[in-house]
Order: sequence, then structure tokens, then C-alpha cells
Amino acid sequence: MKLLRFGAKGAEQPGCLDRDGNVRDLRGVIADITPEVLAPARLAELSRIDPSTLPKVETPGRIGTPYAGLGKFVCIGLNYSDHAAEAGMAVPTEPIVFAKWNSALSGPNDPVVLPQYSRKTDWEIELGVVIGTRARYVSEADALKHVAGYCVVNDISEREYQIERGGTWDKGKGCDTFGPVGPWLVTPDEAGDPQQLQMWLEVNGKRHQHGSTRTMIFGVAYLIHYLSQFMTLHPGDLISTGTPPGVGLGMKPPVFLRPGDLMRAGIEGLGEQEQRVHAWDPALLD
Repeated sequence: MKLLRFGAKGAEQPGCLDRDGNVRDLRGVIADITPEVLAPARLAELSRIDPSTLPKVETPGRIGTPYAGLGKFVCIGLNYSDHAAEAGMAVPTEPIVFAKWNSALSGPNDPVVLPQYSRKTDWEIELGVVIGTRARYVSEADALKHVAGYCVVNDISEREYQIERGGTWDKGKGCDTFGPVGPWLVTPDEAGDPQQLQMWLEVNGKRHQHGSTRTMIFGVAYLIHYLSQFMTLHPGDLISTGTPPGVGLGMKPPVFLRPGDLMRAGIEGLGEQEQRVHAWDPALLD
């Protein structure tokens, strides 16, 4: 099942995707896609609905984040050994954990707005993992039972803020619009093995990233197990699991995003995103 939300920012409506790629209206079934809807029993109820019986949305317009009420936006750094090498950093022996602020969250095709004075904003295609049931001190063997679904994330990063401005990553990762998520939330039965997904990202039509989740250092199950030792994961929490090589920072010389650039990114079976990069403009944030 592919769940999504469509409509203007702040007024999104719940929907799902049918087999032919049409958006179907879920408003007669649920008011919105919330953390409560991500519970296994509720998802099972939705899965029994034949999408063809739901009203077809002829012009869905804007696609928003695939669910409302995101809790924690937890990210993993350097989770692909070849990405660590291109960044000139050691392969981690434990997951590197940082956070994006909820204010970074945006729809999959919404504008990306560069922060004031930004000089080194970069791209990162990542697999997102959405928690459906509370996870606290879970075993690796049971970890995937807590997953509601998977989605595409672009972990946009201002490298100067991340690396050169005091040694903490978060302020370079959590700028407004730096967390495009979606277009869909794909339930585990349809997504398949999360460690066997192809992923890619292009800038202005040139493919820079092309990798697979099978080359993660720490797999999805281990990450959920690991994080649950340090925090309780709640329904609606999102884990962004790291990026393969091909980021702008790793190029020689480095290449960073500029106003007018167009990013396109996708993960096998999880859909595609597209974002236009804009200079600082607060009107684009509201």
C-alpha cells in the first residue's frame, strides 16, 4: 500500500495510490494519515480496501509529506563506507546519530530555500524508515516489526554550517526546507526487503548518486535496535538511514547547490522527488 497526502500546505488530505498510479481519496475512511493510523491494526484495515472503489482524484496538485504528526526526525551519518571515504572520514564503528528539526520537513516537490549566506548546500538521497509501534530496547530480530513503512528522504545539508561552524552537525542539517519526505509511505509488504533497494539522485539532469541500500554499514533492523537503546521510538518518528557516495562535498573540486538548480531523486518502489533550489526568500517558507 502506498499512502500519501495531497493539497495545499497545511490543508493536505489523505489518499493512496492505486495500481495504475492514480491518486484515490481516503477522506471517506480516515480524516488524515497520522501516527495513530500507522499502527499495525489500522494499516491492516486500510490494506483490505480496494483502491479502485475509492473516489479518483483527477487533479491532486501538490503532494505533501506522506503523513502528519512527525515526531522525531532522526538521521544516521556516514552509513555507507564509500560515502565515508569520499568525505575523508573514518568508517564508523557505531552509528553516527544526529537530528533534523521538524521545521526542516517539507513535501517531496516543495521548493528548497537556501539559508541566508549559504555557500555549501549539498544533496543526499536516503531511505526513510517510519515507526509504527513504540520501540524501546528492542532486539535486532524484532526491530522490523515496529516499521509502518518506508519513504524517500533528501537529507539536504549545509556543509559549512555542519562542519566548520562549531563541530555539531545538526545546525547544518536542520535548516528550513532541508527535509523533503515522500511522495509516498510504502508499507513493508509492498516495499520488500529494505536492504535491497536501488537509489539515485540527479542535479540538473546529471546523475551524481547511484547506490543500493544493500551496501549500508548498519542495516535498518540494526539501526532501530541501536536507537531504541538511547531513546524510545514512537509512532510517526522518522529515521533517515544515510546516503551512498556522490554528494557534492566529495567531488574534486566540491560542487554545491545554487539557485535555479533542479534535484530529482528516487528509490526503487518508493517513488521520486523533484525540488527546485531557490535563493533565500521567506515567502517560500509559509
